[in-house]
Amino acid sequence: MDFNFPAIMVSAVFITGIIWLFDAYVLAPKRRAAADALSEQNVSPTATLSEAKEKLLKEPVLVEYARSLFPVILAVLVLRSFLVEPFRIPSNSMMPTLLTGDFILVNKFSYGVRLPVLNSKIIDVGEPKRGDVMVFRYPKDPSIDYIKRVIGLPGDKIAYYNKQLIVNGEPVKQEAKGTYIGIGSGVSMSGAKVLLEHLSNVDHDILIDENRGTMEGEFIVPEGQYFVMGDNRDNSNDSRYWGFVPEENLVGKAFMIWMNWDSKASGIAWDRLGSSIK
Repeated sequence: MDFNFPAIMVSAVFITGIIWLFDAYVLAPKRRAAADALSEQNVSPTATLSEAKEKLLKEPVLVEYARSLFPVILAVLVLRSFLVEPFRIPSNSMMPTLLTGDFILVNKFSYGVRLPVLNSKIIDVGEPKRGDVMVFRYPKDPSIDYIKRVIGLPGDKIAYYNKQLIVNGEPVKQEAKGTYIGIGSGVSMSGAKVLLEHLSNVDHDILIDENRGTMEGEFIVPEGQYFVMGDNRDNSNDSRYWGFVPEENLVGKAFMIWMNWDSKASGIAWDRLGSSIK
């Protein structure tokens, strides 16, 4: 079952906030009035007046929890919705840049400030640039988050033939770096070619599997949409197969690996912690 985390957080903020406000403006005054009206005659022989008043003034457990949780949930909602959100990489499609088990941080305001749940942009901060590693909601199923590299901007003509990327008629330069040796969940990619690709102002590594076919063709990027590809070019479900990413599906720009855990490898890959993503 898929959980809509932003919707759950917004609901939690609303419910805890309503409970807290209802108590503050309705129930708490009644408790204070009852405590003020308390007299010695209403107190049992075994209790003092102050103890009786303290009992009357005590918040219900539900209110106590709501008052404690509201600011925490609100802070988490604001942080994840407008600033930074963590994601975990579940597949090999962005190898060698990102590995299965990488935990990454995504800048949520790189492409504009958006309202949680509604995902509508309220402040236009910036737009994706060619070469960005971008998180977005999968156009075929927006409940699923995808991560790919931005290859084509609105109006671009993208071609991919014989494992060569061509942007607006210009082949993207590539340099051979050797043979990839994978570990853990990425061991299946051992033997693939590692190429350094010069995409606009972004130099990044890609993997090419010469023994595997891939989707080829030409694509013209419509206005308000983006063409994306995985760095593991022959093992990526991307725009070559399902089309373009609409602007309203953008989530943010990935900028750092803060943890890596691959159960099929040696556990934590300490050398990846704190690595920037480019």
